[in-house]
Amino acid sequence: MIVLGRMLMVLWICTSFISCGADKKDETKENSKPAKEALTPPTFNSDSSYHYIEQQLAFGPRVPNTSPHAQCAQYLQDELKRFGCEVMVQEFEATAWNNTTLNGKNIIASLWPEKKKRIMLAAHWDTRPYADRDSVDKDSPILGANDGASGVAVLMEMARVMLQHDTIPRVGVDLVLFDVEDYGAPESAEVNDRKFCLGSEYWSNNKHQKNYHAYYGILLDMVGAKDATFTMEGNSMEFAPKIVRKVWNKAKNLGYKNYFLRKKTMGILDDHYYVNTVARIPMIDIIHHSQSKEHLFFQHWHTHRDDIHCIDKNTLQAVGETLLHVLYEE
Repeated sequence: MIVLGRMLMVLWICTSFISCGADKKDETKENSKPAKEALTPPTFNSDSSYHYIEQQLAFGPRVPNTSPHAQCAQYLQDELKRFGCEVMVQEFEATAWNNTTLNGKNIIASLWPEKKKRIMLAAHWDTRPYADRDSVDKDSPILGANDGASGVAVLMEMARVMLQHDTIPRVGVDLVLFDVEDYGAPESAEVNDRKFCLGSEYWSNNKHQKNYHAYYGILLDMVGAKDATFTMEGNSMEFAPKIVRKVWNKAKNLGYKNYFLRKKTMGILDDHYYVNTVARIPMIDIIHHSQSKEHLFFQHWHTHRDDIHCIDKNTLQAVGETLLHVLYEE
């Protein structure tokens, strides 16, 4: 993903903290809705989610047009099918910033496909082909434990426990694993179009099902680092503010307010951008936005230090548990 401001495409300006009064108003609205039958969500297992990160990393960097990429794609399909998902692969070709033709695979896994009201959960599964923010081996691909594998692993564990649970939610769920998100131009390249998020752009123009629509979507990006902080990202607040507040309120109620900060930050170009603007599905982005002036995203973003040592099970738990509660309260 990239910051839209760097491309003169900022759709939303960074502002300060949301007022306490607004927070209370949002929570009051949530609480004033007619009560639904309480459904108990399954228990998220962060150990299992961590294992799915390890499994992805075992293939090495998952860069399009490479053998590890193809092997990991097959692994993801096989695991999701084993859980009981209905899986399809959307194959496509995309032209990278340097005119390389990339063979991409968007992997879609559906739970309870017969249900009409659907929620879309997404993450990208490919990894960056170069470590352009590192001081060494800048031209070598990264493992992408947090930037790539963490979001996928949270969704995999959610699918596993939901399909094993005695109670199913009132909504159907579609997991969409986008490819070719992170093949954008390195920071040193002087190009106008850096071409990030090519898989989500393709999917948004060519949905896997004709007339597919989801009630809303949630994108996960870099959701596994220790002490991660997820802010209210600008494009999420422009296109789906109610969903942002729904998720952040639930996280607060579960005791995870230190992860889900009530702070607005600038809009970024991530996979949710095309889902919002092209597919017209309101989608939010849960993404690690650093509170340090030294880093924009998590500390080891686009470096070789984005490995398994970055991952903290407590963060995986905070995200996975929150989303399971959100789904089971629909």
